[in-house]
Amino acid sequence: MDEKVTRAGLPAEVPQMPAVPGFTHKFVDIPGLRVHVATAGEGEPVLMLHGLPQHWWQWRAVGSALAERYRVVCPDARGFGWTQAESPRISRYAMRDDVLALLDALELERVRLVAHDMGAVVAAQLAYGNPDRVRAMVILSVPPPFMRLGLGMLPAMRHVPKLRWRRAGSSLDWVLAPPYVATPMSEPTKMTYLAPLRDPAKDAAISEVYRGLLIGGEMPALATGAYRRRRLTVPTLYCFGERDEPLTASFVRTQSGDVSRFADHVEFAPVPGAAHFATDDNPGAVTELTREFFARAA
Repeated sequence: MDEKVTRAGLPAEVPQMPAVPGFTHKFVDIPGLRVHVATAGEGEPVLMLHGLPQHWWQWRAVGSALAERYRVVCPDARGFGWTQAESPRISRYAMRDDVLALLDALELERVRLVAHDMGAVVAAQLAYGNPDRVRAMVILSVPPPFMRLGLGMLPAMRHVPKLRWRRAGSSLDWVLAPPYVATPMSEPTKMTYLAPLRDPAKDAAISEVYRGLLIGGEMPALATGAYRRRRLTVPTLYCFGERDEPLTASFVRTQSGDVSRFADHVEFAPVPGAAHFATDDNPGAVTELTREFFARAA
């Protein structure tokens, strides 16, 4: 995978890597994948899994702050950022298996996790399937998989059909705008997030995530209550932007019911002045919530 090509066999445009002081970059080869990993800091490892349509740069503020105490490890997921995949297909557990292979390659036996959006789905798969690899985790903008689904959740799913069936190459500016953000992102910020999508293979990964990971994988499990028959043993903090209606901390706490039936240690917390993309709306609050929870869960 030394030469980067599109699905049509033509050279792909590789955008310039955004620079963040304190971060270093390397590529790690695992089966079927050359993973781009950005790291900063020293100490206990914190794995940070980005959301869609973002990449490692999502953690530029939160990761930099956590790096004062931890070694933060921020990979680009299969189909995103600067990671290169041999196959464009994304199956239900492909990203989880990529994370496990990456942890092995980096010789990280056990990590703390911070994850958002798509990355939060992968984090849940890891925590349920391989709890021995996760010390504690902070999940942003995604409810626990044992939460009952109801009609009140429908507004939170309004983006799903548009992303699953989007036309190749169509703009994703709308995803990074209100109501998904509380404070409009600057044009340079949106351009940095969306730049890798100029590669047709990366652009195709958007619908692949919905086809394989979500609609073809996790959503049927959620709808049938599969996770309500399992137990989450990893201490977990679920954080939600106060303006991310309907997925606020109070709504999710109510819908989840008696969490002691499904998990050993779960907490819920609001992120003030934030919507879905809380790491852009209020990175300071996300950082403090994460630091405090990791200290309690130590």
